[in-house]
Amino acid sequence: MLAVLSISLCAIDPVAAQSSPPPQKSSQTKKQKPSNPKQVRTTVNRSKSKKVAPDRPSFATAMGLRNQQDDLSLKSSVAMVIDQQTKEVLFEKNPDVSLPIASITKLMTAMVVLDSNAPLDEVLTITQAEVKIYAKSRLSLGTKLTREEALLLALMSSENRASQLLASNYPGGVPAFIEAMNHKAYALGMTHSSFTDPTGLLASNVSTGEDLARLLIASYNYKLIRDFSVWPDMTMVINKRPQVFLNTNRLVRAGDMEIGLQKTGFISAAGRCLVMQAKVNGMPLLLVFLDSVGTQSRFADAVRVKDWIESYQPGEPKAIRRLTM
Repeated sequence: MLAVLSISLCAIDPVAAQSSPPPQKSSQTKKQKPSNPKQVRTTVNRSKSKKVAPDRPSFATAMGLRNQQDDLSLKSSVAMVIDQQTKEVLFEKNPDVSLPIASITKLMTAMVVLDSNAPLDEVLTITQAEVKIYAKSRLSLGTKLTREEALLLALMSSENRASQLLASNYPGGVPAFIEAMNHKAYALGMTHSSFTDPTGLLASNVSTGEDLARLLIASYNYKLIRDFSVWPDMTMVINKRPQVFLNTNRLVRAGDMEIGLQKTGFISAAGRCLVMQAKVNGMPLLLVFLDSVGTQSRFADAVRVKDWIESYQPGEPKAIRRLTM
């Protein structure tokens, strides 16, 4: 029997949901805060004894953006640091280049689901349509979970079948869902973005660093997206067996940054990606990192930005420009 979250499962208006109380867990669905915060290293050491097959070159690599130097020595091909309150751009690197965004797509997926006001307690079933989208998943054929649980798994552990399930059960099905995603992007001023699937598995889901900053600003207005994206871990009973799902962001699990919203992403065409809202020195920041080198470098880039901001006096650093909305 699948564990069901004991959250207030009414149709939620995305703006009104900001004032709702945090989700409560049942005895079979557990969330744990890290008791001993761990530091995330800013360098990545690769084992020489273990050979790993190289990924196919990312789009950014093909465009000559990989390994470009910058003042912060970031490993990401695209990066942006923005003051969330003033919309002032404090740092940028290739902000206008459209690249695949992988599972960062799921932030848009979540907004479209919540905008639909579909009942979050409605039970949905994994069908063959979801199974064929992604071969590796613990959400096996016939698994039943509520719309709310699917949303949590999509945002927290980047579950592709859960994301596809949400789109499949949208009025009009997946085609209508994709149309709604692009309509939402247009309404947010994401003029250099395009969405073709709800999971991010397709390389045709593209955006720019600047557009993703707009996506972060918009998705931060949804309390459930904020809460679910920073949920450290959860245990669900699937097919009579407990399954532990972890947050894909190691900074969330480490607990040494004040993160208000986040989403990771990876496909070969996109490289390693990360977007976050986090407070540093009391300043709410929007962080965007696309096409980072190595499995941990996007998180190390976030730590580099944190250290950079913490090294400044109040009123610094100086803004480069202001993000247009």
